[in-house]
Amino acid sequence: MTMRVLCVLHQAHSTTGQVGIALKQLGVQVQIVRPLVGQRLPRDLNRFDGLIVFGGPMSANDDHLEGIRRELKLIEQWLHRDRPLWGICLGAQLMSRALGASVDSHPEDRVEVGWYPLHSRGLGHREFGTLSHVYQWHREGYQLPPGATRLAVGAPGAAFTEQAYRIGHRALATQFHPEMHPPMMRRWLARATHMLELPGAHPTEFHNAGMRRYYAKQARWLKRTLHAWLTIP
Repeated sequence: MTMRVLCVLHQAHSTTGQVGIALKQLGVQVQIVRPLVGQRLPRDLNRFDGLIVFGGPMSANDDHLEGIRRELKLIEQWLHRDRPLWGICLGAQLMSRALGASVDSHPEDRVEVGWYPLHSRGLGHREFGTLSHVYQWHREGYQLPPGATRLAVGAPGAAFTEQAYRIGHRALATQFHPEMHPPMMRRWLARATHMLELPGAHPTEFHNAGMRRYYAKQARWLKRTLHAWLTIP
């Protein structure tokens, strides 16, 4: 039977990027929903084998947005279902809130925008292997939720310590953006140039250099991890 994954995006022009490409290569059907632009979540969640909540420019603390409130409830429901769940950046922050942890900006308004080192911890050594740098684009970070298993942190002195965790065997959160691929990076750099001016952001040439050096390894890691994430017994 063909597996189906529900992908939650946050803007009208957002795409699933490399995640969507890898899922299709694995023979997985993808359905996209955008609650923050007025689209309704599917009524029958039992039709889906996995849920991925992607990133976006809004905050996980934007409770005044109906879409954010609906996504928090969706994540809570999915956690109770014990099915594969992956939160990416904003999605990871929403997962953290749903699990009782806080999401905050850096006290000095530092950001992570570009390619940054990833340091595995504990079970994360098996999870990430030789993946050394990942693509970041965020102004807020999460605290490790109660009961979560820390998988990775940033480099010493990083603006945001927490980078990846698991809840149980089926729920994964990554602060970084494994869905990023070349067209997406070019689009972000063109549409959100103001982010490059914030403290801690990398200049455009660092983004391009990192693409040449780290992207292929991140994409290979993503495909392997998606396959394992969907087939955990």
